[in-house]
Amino acid sequence: MKYSTGLREYTRKRVELIEHADIVVGIPCYNSENTIRHVIRASAKGIAKYYHDARGVIIIADGGSTDDTRDIAKEEQLPPYIEKIVQIYRGIPGKGTALRSIFEVASHLNAKVCIVCDSDLKSISTEWIKNLAEPVINGGYHFVAPLYTRHKYDGTITNNIIYNLTRALYGKRIRQPIGGDFAFSKEAAKFYLEQDVWQTDVARYGIDIWMTTSAITQNFKLCQARLGVKIHDAKDPSDSLGPMFRQVVMTMFTLMENYEDFWKNVKESKPVDTSGDAKGEEPETIQVDYGRLVENFKVGYDHFGALWKTIVNKKSFAKIEEMSKHPIENFSLSIDDWVKIVYDFAITFHRWGKNRYKLIDIMTPLYYGGIASFINQTKEMSNSEAEAVVESQAERFEALKSYLLEKWGGNKKKFTIF
Repeated sequence: MKYSTGLREYTRKRVELIEHADIVVGIPCYNSENTIRHVIRASAKGIAKYYHDARGVIIIADGGSTDDTRDIAKEEQLPPYIEKIVQIYRGIPGKGTALRSIFEVASHLNAKVCIVCDSDLKSISTEWIKNLAEPVINGGYHFVAPLYTRHKYDGTITNNIIYNLTRALYGKRIRQPIGGDFAFSKEAAKFYLEQDVWQTDVARYGIDIWMTTSAITQNFKLCQARLGVKIHDAKDPSDSLGPMFRQVVMTMFTLMENYEDFWKNVKESKPVDTSGDAKGEEPETIQVDYGRLVENFKVGYDHFGALWKTIVNKKSFAKIEEMSKHPIENFSLSIDDWVKIVYDFAITFHRWGKNRYKLIDIMTPLYYGGIASFINQTKEMSNSEAEAVVESQAERFEALKSYLLEKWGGNKKKFTIF
């Protein structure tokens, strides 16, 4: 069913009673009973500590949790000048629909700043609220992206595809374009709310990259906020990131269609403003099943190798073919081959009019292979040393943008999903 709002009637009436707020903190959640209390408390303490004279609202936008998430959220006591709303949002299940409802609340209340924090955060502190809010309240920024310290194997989709493409295509070095924790001005929240995307993959995992790309292409004044270490319920990329990969990459490639006139004219990337202070802590170690990644790649080669050969350039496919026969300990793929593989799939996506979801599914085992190669390359490195590898990879995405431009071709019909 298509809904014209992400808010239920009882939420709308509650918002009307509140009338106005200065700060809205939205927490999209689903089955987060182990962490939701901490996120609510840290958010409330951040408002109380740094914005005591402001009127705050915390909205928990739940996706129909089957555990005790909502009960815990309802029980949590807040200071009297901070309102709390707990609701099950309406619409397509996913983080994007949750954010739609949060943007609606922020817009109805004419809030100066809208902050969004993931519900699985273990490391969120009062300073996160300040570091995200200050650039909007006192700096005139419209969009604030997070800048974390993360374990080298946390955020593999970001590290190996999304950061690289965002930087190379749109010219902004936003390190965490799908980080999950953002801040927005009321103008930005209103802009997002008015876009017709809420029946698409943007309403699922695609929301973060859509917001970031829109902020860049709409020339919002944007920056990054240092938040320190990110500790959350990190997922083993060999096990549970398939659906996220599909939706994020599908959205990323579709955005390339919609904004090709923008990114074709971008020649190089530039740093973005960065604000906030954060402690230099080390993130928790993330365990990855390296062998399973390699196995996923090899099974993918058996199933899709003939199709990969028609999509990937000849030199890189020869390397893929060679990798399919390698023992685990020798598994590696050069950065340039990985860059060209990603570009080859983006180019093919541009040319295909149908079965685009299937194309992303075909790409997924190659993503597993790329992650396995990255792990093999960085297994003896510290997090900071591995970060240098990520940066060198991003530089190669920029350097090889000419490869993408040469093969992309002229403008074609925009196969938009939003």
